[in-house]
Amino acid sequence: MDLRPLRTSRPRSRQVRYAQLAVPFALIALVTVVDVLAPPDVHLGPFLVAAPAVTASFAGPRMTGFMGLVAVVAQAVVAAARTTLTDLNHTFQIGALVMISVFVTFFAHLREVHEKELVQLRSVAETAQEVVLRPLRDRIGPLGVASVYLAAAAEAQIGGDLYAAARRGRSSRLIIGDVRGKGLDAVGDAALVLGTFRAAAHREAGLPGLVDYLDGAVSPDLDDGVDRDESFITAAVLDIPDDEPVVHLVSCGHPPPLVLRRGGRVDALDVAQPAPPLGLAGLLECSVTAQTFAFAEGDVLLLYTDGVLEARDRSGAFYPLAERAAAWSGLAPRVLLDRLCEDLLAHVTGSTLGDDAAMVAIERLG
Repeated sequence: MDLRPLRTSRPRSRQVRYAQLAVPFALIALVTVVDVLAPPDVHLGPFLVAAPAVTASFAGPRMTGFMGLVAVVAQAVVAAARTTLTDLNHTFQIGALVMISVFVTFFAHLREVHEKELVQLRSVAETAQEVVLRPLRDRIGPLGVASVYLAAAAEAQIGGDLYAAARRGRSSRLIIGDVRGKGLDAVGDAALVLGTFRAAAHREAGLPGLVDYLDGAVSPDLDDGVDRDESFITAAVLDIPDDEPVVHLVSCGHPPPLVLRRGGRVDALDVAQPAPPLGLAGLLECSVTAQTFAFAEGDVLLLYTDGVLEARDRSGAFYPLAERAAAWSGLAPRVLLDRLCEDLLAHVTGSTLGDDAAMVAIERLG
C-alpha cells in the first residue's frame, strides 16, 4: 500500500525559510540607513516593527524574538547616530518596539504549539489508518494489483476510504468504499467494514449474500445514536473468477469502476440496478443483484473513491478521470497509478485535495 500525504520536502522547506528571513533583515538594514540619513524632522523608526511581525508569520518564537532584538538594536543605533539614547522620542520608539516584539513573539509561540498539536493528531490518525488498510499484495491469483492512498492536506481530517482483497476458491474478491465523514470516527467505520469483509468473503457463496452480510453488520453500528440518513458507506464489491474473462460487480452507491482496454478504450461499469449504500438498505425495499462485465486478459480494472472525481483545479473544474485514463491503457497497475497520482496532483496545483482519494488497479495477467 502506498500512502502519499501532500507535503513538501524538508530541504526545499529550509531553502524557502532562509529566503524568507532575508526580507526582515533587509528591511531593518534599509530603515536604519535611511533613518540615519533622513532630515531631523523625519523618523522612520516605527517601520522597524514590521520586521518581527513579518518573521512571526513563518518562523518560530526564537527567531521572532531574535528579529525583535535586532530591530531594537537598530533603533538604538539610529538614536545614538541622530541624537542620544535618552532622547524622549527615541526612548518611546524603543519602548514601543520592545513591547510589540514581545507580543508577536508570544503569538509565534502559540502558533508553533498549535502546529505541533496538528502534526501529532494527524500522525495518530494516519497510523490508525495504516493499521486499518493492510497492504494489498502485488499478485492475487492471476491478477496483478497495485493500490495507493492520497491523503488530503486538511489538518488531521483524514477520510474513511477503504479497500481490501480476499481469495475464495478459484476467484478473487475485492471491495473499495468510502465512509461518509472524516476523522477517527470514519476510520472506525472503515475498520468495521473491512473486518466484516475479510471474515465473510471466504464464506459467502454469492456477492448479493456478501453485500447483505456487510449491510447487516454495519447497520446496527451506524444506528447507535446516529441518524442513519446521515451515516452510510458507499462501496463496490467485486468477484473476479480465475477461469472466466469476466468480473461480477455489486455497486452500493459507489462511482462506477473503469476498465482500460487495449487500444485506448475506457468502459465505465455502470450497473443497471445499484444497491443502496451500506447502512441504508433497511430504508429501501430492494434486492441486491450482481451484474457481469467483460474483463479479458490485458485489461486493467481501475477502482477509485470520489476524492478523485471531486478534485478541482484553480478554476473549479473537476478532474476528468475517464478522459485521462484513456491515454494510459496498456500500462501495468503500478505504473498506471503513478501516472494517475502525478496527474491528479498537478491538476490541483495551488489547491489541495478536498477529500482523501483511494485507488486500486487490477490487471488480468496471462
